[in-house]
Amino acid sequence: MNILFAASEMSPYAKTGGLGDVLAALPAALRARGHSVSVVLPLYRGVREKLPNLKPSSLFLNLTLNREQLSARVWEGVSESGVHLFFIERDEFYDRSHLYGTQTGDYADNAARFIFFNKAVVELARYIQPTPEILHLHDWQTGLVPAIVRSKQYALKTIFTIHNLAFQGSFWAFDFDLTNLPGEYFSPPGVEFFGRLNLMKAALLLSHQITTVSPSYAQEIQTPAYGCSLDGVLRQNHHKLTGILNGVDCDLWDPQHDHFLAAPYSAEQLKGKAENKKALLNSFHLPSGNSPLFGMVSRLTTQKGFDLIQQTIEDSLLNIGAKFVLLGSGDPYFEAYFTNLAKKYPKQVGVKIGFDEGLAHLIEAGSDFFLMPSQFEPCGLNQLYSLRYGTPPIVHNTGGLADSVEDYNEDTGTGTGFKFSWYEAGGLRQAIQRALKVYAQPKALATLRHSGMTQSFSWDASAAEYEKVYTAALKS
Repeated sequence: MNILFAASEMSPYAKTGGLGDVLAALPAALRARGHSVSVVLPLYRGVREKLPNLKPSSLFLNLTLNREQLSARVWEGVSESGVHLFFIERDEFYDRSHLYGTQTGDYADNAARFIFFNKAVVELARYIQPTPEILHLHDWQTGLVPAIVRSKQYALKTIFTIHNLAFQGSFWAFDFDLTNLPGEYFSPPGVEFFGRLNLMKAALLLSHQITTVSPSYAQEIQTPAYGCSLDGVLRQNHHKLTGILNGVDCDLWDPQHDHFLAAPYSAEQLKGKAENKKALLNSFHLPSGNSPLFGMVSRLTTQKGFDLIQQTIEDSLLNIGAKFVLLGSGDPYFEAYFTNLAKKYPKQVGVKIGFDEGLAHLIEAGSDFFLMPSQFEPCGLNQLYSLRYGTPPIVHNTGGLADSVEDYNEDTGTGTGFKFSWYEAGGLRQAIQRALKVYAQPKALATLRHSGMTQSFSWDASAAEYEKVYTAALKS
């Protein structure tokens, strides 16, 4: 098949979260399975430095945005995995310090920025060779593409993947003029939702197939509790909705060959894990010792469970002598809280606000347990990394966390991590207590680590499931 991916992120060129990791891995996995695969992204600031082989092409796309005629130059490059890359250059939209906005809020012109990108994606698909049969779109930033394709009656099949339904690309009604779609598209069967332009809703209705990043999340978003007001739209379109669990880049996340680690280790030879714990503690200037170490790498938002962490960390971990390390950024309130917590417990808590790829790997390898008590989690990748690195995750039983972590059974000694079902502080406390009980039993802990490390979450298996979705779209 000839497949063109369109997204707003792809690691390492542009990334704020898991979407970037998926775009780095899934196209590569499909290419390895014999498909012709390319990816199109906005040409953000900094991409040129991250992709030395990037070159300007002779192709200029002339696009209409409301009443303005704007052009975009197409740049080309090749990823390390051999995937052909296209970048849409329009500096007034993409040459900025951040992808979507700053800490003060989203960019005021995000509707224009991404509607322009959607139009560029559709036009690019008409010019490149081989001609794509499938446009695989990701999250609201590409949500208008199915509407454009249908309005122009192009012979392209659109697949839309929901990475996080909570972010929908909802803009005021006047931004509809930027789309240049026929007026009837601003209606309930089209892009209108409660009087606003909603790009996510448009994609759910008008794409040929919908996927999301775990089977459980595919079911959850059809309920009022998780549907973010779009559950009715999803129930109406359940016949074209498929949940496919994300995979892991096994070359990038491999404790035997990870150059970020202090020492290599494997499921069969775990000795190196202790060396990484020492290195991790040292990086945060925390004293070594035998006390359990809990780690987190996350955006600091309520969605990621930081309200529960705040309610439990002192009585469940710090008051019993455990240690805690955190890497992440986000809500200024949580940034300040954890920064102050590190000052209050300088020998037990280490916090780094920001992101550091090497430190993220070391936290996965050096921690004894990984905390991921998300309120909701479409898929999640850190719990998969944790399993691969022998660091049992402690998770809320939701979305991809439910699908990828097997709850530890004390009677049989089986499982890969610790789950709690009700999103409340008491549930997290119990899960932490169960983990601490296993930590006190070295043989049980070694078995638990081995079980997690021998799980398989390959992108090749996920790619095979996407092939089925593509085939269904081509037949529709």
